[in-house]
Amino acid sequence: MKDTALSPGKTFSLGLQHVLAMYAGAMLVPIIVGGALGLTPTQLAYLISIDLVTCGIATLLQMWKNKYFGIGLPVVLGTSFVAVTPMIAIGNTYGITAIYGAIIVTGIVMFIGASFFSQLLRFFPPVVTGTVVLIIGLSLIPTGMKNMAGGANSESFGALENLLISITVLAIILFLNNFFTGFLRSVSVLAGIIIGTVLYAVFIKPISFATVSSASWFHMPAPFFFGTPTFEIVPILTMILVGIVVMIESTGAFLALGGITGRDLTKKELRNGYRAEGMAFVLGGLFNAFPYNTFAQNVGLVQMSGVKKLSVTVCAGGIMIVLGLVPKIAALATLIPTPVLGGATVVMFGMVVSSGIKMLIKVDFNDNRNLLIVACAVSLGLGATVVPELFAGLPSGIKTLVSDGIITGSLAAIFLNVALGGLKANKVTKEVKEQQLKDEAMAHV
Repeated sequence: MKDTALSPGKTFSLGLQHVLAMYAGAMLVPIIVGGALGLTPTQLAYLISIDLVTCGIATLLQMWKNKYFGIGLPVVLGTSFVAVTPMIAIGNTYGITAIYGAIIVTGIVMFIGASFFSQLLRFFPPVVTGTVVLIIGLSLIPTGMKNMAGGANSESFGALENLLISITVLAIILFLNNFFTGFLRSVSVLAGIIIGTVLYAVFIKPISFATVSSASWFHMPAPFFFGTPTFEIVPILTMILVGIVVMIESTGAFLALGGITGRDLTKKELRNGYRAEGMAFVLGGLFNAFPYNTFAQNVGLVQMSGVKKLSVTVCAGGIMIVLGLVPKIAALATLIPTPVLGGATVVMFGMVVSSGIKMLIKVDFNDNRNLLIVACAVSLGLGATVVPELFAGLPSGIKTLVSDGIITGSLAAIFLNVALGGLKANKVTKEVKEQQLKDEAMAHV
């Protein structure tokens, strides 16, 4: 779809598509954490509602590009899955208030340390960034496949009807992308989800609206809902580690979006992006929600739809805020069957993989060093995703860092690039390019 002005209706539809793409993930984390911490139904309802509100605000902060914070890319922020296990561990050991004290401190540390972290851009040449984005996509695909089968804990996991409805949704999305242009093509995922949900309800299983009818019409966010935050050193150090992991993940997403939108991100822009995520952490701590990071599936959606306008993701942020304030409307999105979401998300995760491959095209693979970096990083990243038990014997802090396949692969790519002389090679390449530009300029004189 050409990057022209969009009508309010089209902007809303595209924004809603972004929300539905990340909705399952945004809802899953509060359900898992709330259940593990033994929250009451009332407390869990608050957690889900405030999560949507803060997701929306965090998304708007990231797109509010100014000289202090905000990267100004079409990003959508959602609840970080990296924080799930640490939050449960902290809550069970130190109490739920220690979780939010740690999140607030981590957000402040991220905001202050953003300038330093942005200086590490030289550690992310195309061979590293392309590999990181590729690993992000590959690590997400198993989740999409499990959803296609009906959801990991579903009684009907692997049932033929789940596979058929998922493939139907996937086929609808592919059909609209291949045979249509413009707006209809850009909302192919939304169309696939709607049609898939209707087909599921008609041919497989009727959808119950009990959740919608029992949900309240309005829910006002309240700071410190679970009590005044407490500050414990071990939870704080653990959550700071989570914050570092989030920044590493977000770097890949930022650079991928930069490639999609044709922007070469500067250190200042990355710094402002990290600062916005730090502010999102603080926001989550104050309102007793969660840490937030850029969702990769929405990066894939930008790539697939071709719509790069900030107005669309601004609308998505607004929709999330409204959904959080009006739980009855938010409950409608929970009616989407898991196989339907699986058919939609698997193609978006695949688009993230495609973005990584596109970035790697710029890499000189005649250089054996680059081949080794990609081979080892992808193997370790994908291996850690499929076999996380590999790190069971490590200390808990290190295990938190490396048991996430995205982080393992990213760190491997960064380390190998440095260890194999990548920084020196990058410097030489830069000098050669500068000399070529000078020579071309002199030739035209």
